[in-house]
Amino acid sequence: MQSNEIRARFLTFFEKRGHAIIPSASLIPENDPSVLFNTAGMQPLVPYLLGESHPSGATRLANSQKCVRTVDIDEIGDNTHATFFEMLGNWSLGDYFKEEAIEWSFKLLTDKEEGFGLDPKRLYVTVFEGDENAPRDDEAFEIWKKYIPEHRIYFMGAKNNWWSPGDNGPCGPDSEMFYDVTVEGLGDMTKEEYLKADDEQKIVEIWNDVFMEYEKKDGKVIGKLSKKNVDTGSGLERVTMVVQGKNNIYDTDLLQPIVHQVHKVSQVRQVTDGNERVERIIADHLRTSIFMIADGVVPSNTDRGYILRRLLRRAVRLSHTLELSCGLEELVGSVIHIYTDSYPNLVKDAVRIQNEIKKEEEKFRLTLVHGMKEFERISEGKSELSGAETFSLFSSYGFPIEITKELASERGIVVDEKGFEEEFKKHKEISAVGSEQKFKGGLADTSEISTRYHTATHLLQKALRTVLGEHVFQKGSNITAERMRFDFSHGEKMTDEQKKMTEDLVNEKIKEALPVMYEDLPIDEARKRNPIGLFGDKYGDVVRVYTIGEGDKKWSIELCGGPHVKNTSELGHFKILKEEAVSAGVRRIKAVLE
Repeated sequence: MQSNEIRARFLTFFEKRGHAIIPSASLIPENDPSVLFNTAGMQPLVPYLLGESHPSGATRLANSQKCVRTVDIDEIGDNTHATFFEMLGNWSLGDYFKEEAIEWSFKLLTDKEEGFGLDPKRLYVTVFEGDENAPRDDEAFEIWKKYIPEHRIYFMGAKNNWWSPGDNGPCGPDSEMFYDVTVEGLGDMTKEEYLKADDEQKIVEIWNDVFMEYEKKDGKVIGKLSKKNVDTGSGLERVTMVVQGKNNIYDTDLLQPIVHQVHKVSQVRQVTDGNERVERIIADHLRTSIFMIADGVVPSNTDRGYILRRLLRRAVRLSHTLELSCGLEELVGSVIHIYTDSYPNLVKDAVRIQNEIKKEEEKFRLTLVHGMKEFERISEGKSELSGAETFSLFSSYGFPIEITKELASERGIVVDEKGFEEEFKKHKEISAVGSEQKFKGGLADTSEISTRYHTATHLLQKALRTVLGEHVFQKGSNITAERMRFDFSHGEKMTDEQKKMTEDLVNEKIKEALPVMYEDLPIDEARKRNPIGLFGDKYGDVVRVYTIGEGDKKWSIELCGGPHVKNTSELGHFKILKEEAVSAGVRRIKAVLE
C-alpha cells in the first residue's frame, strides 16, 4: 500500500464516520506566537478545542496536517525522525469520547478491508497510570482490553501519557499505540522489556489518542471539563513504514526516491553507515525546505527564515562531503514527484522553489571553503570552541551552529552552545536597536500625509497577498511626507502585469470609499479575527486590530498601533514608482499618493 492510499484510507475511514475532512493549514501558524511552525496536527485547531465553533459547523473533523519539528534535529537520519512530516488526525469537539476513539484507532490499524491490515499481535498500548492531578485511566484500559491482551497494555506516567498545552487550558490522559518492526517479532513483553524495545527502536509509536477531560489553571488541574474533546495524531511517515514492512521511514515511498537520487549523484561511491545517514539527512532537509518555501518562507538570519537557512546550509555542507555532481535545486523534482497529487501547489511553485534553493546554495558555497579553513585554524589543538568563536563562524562565514557542531564532533571537539546563543542574542539586540533608530517604527512623523501613506501600506499588503500569494508578509516600511517604502517577502521580481494588478487593486479599494475602523481587543479575542501580523513579545494583553471595509466589502484586517485615516477615499491615487530587490527573498516597493 503506497503512502497516497494510506493517507486516503485514513480520511475516507473517518469521513464515513461523520467527520468533516478539512485541508491542511499552512506550516506557518496564523495566530500562535509560541512556535515558528505548526508542530502538531491539533495546533491550527486550538480555538475549536477550547470551545469556539468550527466554521464548518462540524463537531467531528479529520485531516492530514503538514508539520515541522527541529527539536530532534540531531536524531535526523535515524530510523524514525524527520523534520517535516504529515500528521493524520481526527477530532471530536464535545462529541464522541474514549469508546469510539479507541475502537476506531484499533479498527483502522488492523482491519484489512477499511484499514491498514496491520497484525494486532504486534501492537502494544500505553495508558495513564495516574498521579496527584488525575486518577489512573482505568476507563481506557478496560476499553483496550476488548481488542488486545491486557499484558500488552502498560500503565505509564505523565511524562509519556498526559497531554497539556501549558499551565492553563484543557488537558488529559492519552493512550499511545506502538508497533513491533522487528523481523522475528517480539511477542509478549514485560514493562521493562517493552521500555528497552522502545529505546532500541524495535517498536515504533504510530498513533496517540488524547482525551481532553480536565482543566488546568496556573499549572494545577482544577477539575473536569463540561465539554470533553478527543485529539488524535498518527504520523504518516511512521504508519507508512510499518504498513510497507520497513524498519525505517527512509525506505518508504515518501523518502526512498529522494535518498536514491542523492545517492545516484554522489561521487563518493563507498557505502558506509555514515554516508547512508548523510544521504538521509540531505533528503530530509531538502524535503522540509521545499515545503517551507512553498508556504512562503525564505532564507534569512531571523525566525523561520533562519530555520530554513540552517537546514539548507547543512544540506549543502553535507552534499559537499558526498561530492554531489549537481546542486540541490536539481534534486527538487524527486521530492515534488512524490507529492504531485496530494500537494499540487508544489508543482505550480516548482520554479520559484528551485530558484530560492539555488540562490541560497550559491551564496553559501562562496564562503563554505573559506569557512572550513577558518574552522580548521581556530580548532587546531583545542578540545572546545567558545561561543564567540562559534558565532564568528556564523557571522563571518554563514555557518549555522549545526554545521560547526558536526565538524567539531568529527574531531572530538565540544562546542559552547550556550555561549553561542548569548552571542547571537547580543547580535539581535544590537541589530534591533539600530533598526529602530533608522526607521523610527516606519513613520517619519504623524502628519496627515504620513497617516495617509500608513493606511495605504495596509491596502498594499493585502493587494500583494492577493496578486502574489499568501507567502507575502511585510518585512519593514519607511514612510515620509513624500513617499512610502514597503518591504515584503517574495523571491522573484514582479512582472509589469503583477505591478499593474497590485496598483489597480489598491486604487479600486480607495474608490470604494471603505471605512477604516479599529478595536482594542484582548489578545486571545484578537487571534480569533485572524488578522495579518504576528503576535509576539511587542504586544501586551490588549492589541489594536484595524479593519478596512465591512460586510461583503471587508478587505483588510491587521494588527497595528499606528495612525490611520477614517476612510480610504482620503488617500488619493496610488502609484508604484519602483519595485526592486532588497535582499534574498525580500522585495521593496516605492510608491506615492497623488
